[in-house]
Amino acid sequence: MATNYPRAQQITLALSGASGAPYALALLEQLLKAGLQVHLLVSSAARVVMATEQGEQWPAKPEALAALLTARYQASPEQLKVYGKEEWFSPVASGSGAPRKMIICPCSMGTLASIAMGISDNLIERAADVVIKERGQLIVVPRESPYSALHLENMLALAKLGVTIMPASPGFYHQPTTIADLIDFMVARMLDHLQLEHCLTSRWGYAPPSR
Repeated sequence: MATNYPRAQQITLALSGASGAPYALALLEQLLKAGLQVHLLVSSAARVVMATEQGEQWPAKPEALAALLTARYQASPEQLKVYGKEEWFSPVASGSGAPRKMIICPCSMGTLASIAMGISDNLIERAADVVIKERGQLIVVPRESPYSALHLENMLALAKLGVTIMPASPGFYHQPTTIADLIDFMVARMLDHLQLEHCLTSRWGYAPPSR
């Protein structure tokens, strides 16, 4: 599982079972375009969401999914790594090998709660636990409405640990005209926090970007 990518050019992207598959796909595309090596983790529930919201039946085998997405986004060989939910010998499972940055998009309330409680029953939870303990950057993108007091308490617990809580709540000041505009708004905010350049949306006080 060795890689030629420096850790600074690697990121872990996890998809859990909340609504928001379009955000995940747009983010994955941008991360690959940025030249990062992406370590992709997909829960069983996320596959159901992907089929429901996008009509895509993602293969269960990590190698098959990696091949499918590599071809779709024209990624470089070895740029996209996909791991099973109990692949404990993957780099993301250890502080000595995991990328310093991770984003969970979308993040279900169940996944958020497990991370807040330090539970590591699957690779997504373990990878998040690793990033927190190694003082890396973890961003979670919850998609739920309304939030219960329990949801908010779990978010506060993670925020106190330095986790960025970024709900999938797009703005409208850029005058979106399509669903893609709303998706791009949120993905742009994610990329901003990852310190990755993009031209997805106009910035407040600036002219619209040229595409």
